[in-house]
Amino acid sequence: MMLIRPEMPHDIAAIRDVIKKAFDRPTEANLVDILRDRNVLTLSLVATEGDCAIGHIAFSPVTVGKENSSFKAVGLAPVAVLPEYQRRGIGSQLIEMGLKKCQKAGQNAVFVLGSPGFYARFGFVAAATYGISYEGDVPPEAFMVKELSPGILGDRPGIAHYQPEFQMC
Repeated sequence: MMLIRPEMPHDIAAIRDVIKKAFDRPTEANLVDILRDRNVLTLSLVATEGDCAIGHIAFSPVTVGKENSSFKAVGLAPVAVLPEYQRRGIGSQLIEMGLKKCQKAGQNAVFVLGSPGFYARFGFVAAATYGISYEGDVPPEAFMVKELSPGILGDRPGIAHYQPEFQMC
């Protein structure tokens, strides 16, 4: 039976392994390690089956600001599932649980960079809808946001800034 829970210190090596295998490279695993080491992971959940880690999701702070206006939210990145467990809804369950926990923790919005077709099912819309753009060079439709507090983004246009580690990895 699968269980989703907050990561524990003894999960770190297994989480790294899950992320590396899911992306077939170490970049995203390195990012999570750096964010963890800097103590800027807002939320880190692990999906387990028995004693084995099979999936992971991380959230870290994002700021959106224009001039003197600043708004804090979180970015969902990355979400990873071991290849042999993909296409079973585990990633979706991680996302749903993560969004609920972020909302309970008082977060106002969650940003993600990814497939609009996939993330729309969780209520994500193009961030450009609210006049918010990503600090990097990405297709505007791929940068999305989900309001966790309805109406909160209506007066917060600007550029979304992820943690600086995202630029390093």
